[in-house]
Amino acid sequence: MTYGELAAARLLEIAEMSEAGPGVTRLPWTPEHRRALDTISAWMRDAGLDVSLDAAGTLVGRTPGMVGKPALLLGSHQDSVRSGGRFDGIMGVAVACLAVRRLREEGVRLPFAVEVLAFADEEGVRFPTALIGPRALAGRFDPAVLDMKDAQGASMRQAMQEFGLDPEGIPALVRKKDEVIGYLEAHIEQGPVLETEGRSLGVVTAICGISRYAVTFEGETGHAGTVPMAGRRDALVAASRFVAAVSEAATAIEDCRATVGQIDVKPGVVNAIPSEVSLTLELRAPSDEIRRDFRSQAMRRVQEIATQVGVAVRIEQTYEQPAVACDPGMREALSQAMTASNLPVVAMPSGATHDASAMADLCPAGMLFVRCKGGISHRPDEYADADDMDDAIRVLAEAVKSIGSQEVLASKVDRRAE
Repeated sequence: MTYGELAAARLLEIAEMSEAGPGVTRLPWTPEHRRALDTISAWMRDAGLDVSLDAAGTLVGRTPGMVGKPALLLGSHQDSVRSGGRFDGIMGVAVACLAVRRLREEGVRLPFAVEVLAFADEEGVRFPTALIGPRALAGRFDPAVLDMKDAQGASMRQAMQEFGLDPEGIPALVRKKDEVIGYLEAHIEQGPVLETEGRSLGVVTAICGISRYAVTFEGETGHAGTVPMAGRRDALVAASRFVAAVSEAATAIEDCRATVGQIDVKPGVVNAIPSEVSLTLELRAPSDEIRRDFRSQAMRRVQEIATQVGVAVRIEQTYEQPAVACDPGMREALSQAMTASNLPVVAMPSGATHDASAMADLCPAGMLFVRCKGGISHRPDEYADADDMDDAIRVLAEAVKSIGSQEVLASKVDRRAE
């Protein structure tokens, strides 16, 4: 059995650790999470790692006998969306464990420790926040999120305590920068680019920044049969023109994404002119400059459309996340590993947010994308091929060896040993 086939078998097994229903539903600090931790612990021990669970619910597997040495971190998240697939997040944990096992079986000796991290909550499905584990390590954890509640009214603090964790100990998890060499994460692409290009792997250049807005058009209602078309102040007409304009403008800009994901219409009846339309607008781009420029363009266009239709418009920013460039050294290590494995190097941005975006606040971070069938993700039919995962395991192992041989990192290791 190849490493990739073993990864596929492991992912099929852990997919059973899910709430009842289609696909995989595994939320943080639940019985399904507990069962998954038992399985992941076995993966880590199989790779020769010592296993522990930190106060944020992150399962940590570390090379034994490397006291005082800095660590290279590998990993991803164990949780899923509701009715999701069996590869998103958890594949990165499985691949990391097998890459470490491969290094051990090859007898590779490294000047630093290797840690595999299985983060508890990246998706933000159970509670209206996410990335608790990596933010804790990076010193960016906000204790206020512990008071957030899930749909059943349980606070995050309560859920973590019932899981056997000590959330008050999370601030103490912060790592010193000289304790960490870098972070590498393998993840399914969640898009169609690699499949379109016929490639199994891609090196991520940047994780897109995100801006979200609530946009409200205010017009005037009236009887659908008696108010003439000329002179109507139809809020939905303005909203529909804006949706089309934003989509067309974003299509013309490489790597820019603009999405209207929700629309609410009032009064929302068949025989009345819409008086108010509220919609969400999300902008993503791998460069903050691109995203800011497009935001300015979109804001000008919405005002023009509102004036043309004779409606008012209100805009409120609801979320902002800066873009994160992947570290050049981590990218180079992954690229060299792909070349050494006779794989062409495909460089590409990530439109989705990942644990790596938070880990970049702590250390140099890099990501490896794995092809997924049809670009499908967050669905039960999400799929990555065993051969592609085998490529990812080989490349991740080679990248770890490459990082171990870099002189700049060797000097860091030497300083820590003094």
